[in-house]
Amino acid sequence: MSFTVMFNLILTVLTVLTGIIWAWDKFSSAPKREEKALATGIPQKPGAIVEFFGGLFPVIAAVFVVRSFIYEPFRIPSGSMIPTLHIGDFILVNKFSYGLRCPVGSCKIVDFGGPSRGDVVVFIYPANNSRDPNSGNDFIKRLIGMPGDQVKYANKRLTVNGIEAPLHEAKTQDDARVGEVRAHETFGSIEHDILIRPDRIADPFSCPFVQPNADDFTFTVPAGQYFMMGDNRDGSNDSRCWGTVPEANLKGRADLIWMSWDHERTRPVLSRIGTVIH
Repeated sequence: MSFTVMFNLILTVLTVLTGIIWAWDKFSSAPKREEKALATGIPQKPGAIVEFFGGLFPVIAAVFVVRSFIYEPFRIPSGSMIPTLHIGDFILVNKFSYGLRCPVGSCKIVDFGGPSRGDVVVFIYPANNSRDPNSGNDFIKRLIGMPGDQVKYANKRLTVNGIEAPLHEAKTQDDARVGEVRAHETFGSIEHDILIRPDRIADPFSCPFVQPNADDFTFTVPAGQYFMMGDNRDGSNDSRCWGTVPEANLKGRADLIWMSWDHERTRPVLSRIGTVIH
């Protein structure tokens, strides 16, 4: 069980338990104390345990509602989304953009929206078996293929349903290391930068999914599934390697960088704080 799943489970249990204590005190115990106080003239206080946990309920409930149904914080753990997202970025994930889901598990409470091509999406890794080391972990990638889409990737260029995404060298080469090129990609209505290695040809053993070559393939996305790729195109473990993501695994859309921390210099990166994610 991943840390996120464990935390959500603990938060849910705490919300229920403190809520029961708060409700019992408010509607059962408190009226009796008031009656006794009126009869004796002596103020009556709740027990220490009831007072402590009952007082915690409003705070825990607020955190539970915001985290489960509105926005959830997420830390970028790898460089697979460079240059859009950096290691150490802390982002807000819009939890209601794809419908309200159960705080624990993958059930959907209300279905009033869905993902769009080009969204940067946080999702639960689609483990193929219980021994997969990434089982239950949260991943973040860009949504490239919707259900039924034909995705083609050849010569570092992306084509979806016969429409090739225009690609040209970016104005800045920030984040690009030796052998890499930062390029500007227009994907539908979304404009963003990616990193590519023009001379790199994928090793078929590095991405053993259905694609024999992660740099040259055509794939039709199955119904109810989504095809994800990292913006660091030659440095991303994504749908080219482990397959598509089922709709039930989607958690939300990445909207905003609210904090960024440079671990090497041990200081915040002020220029990235408040950046809207495209």
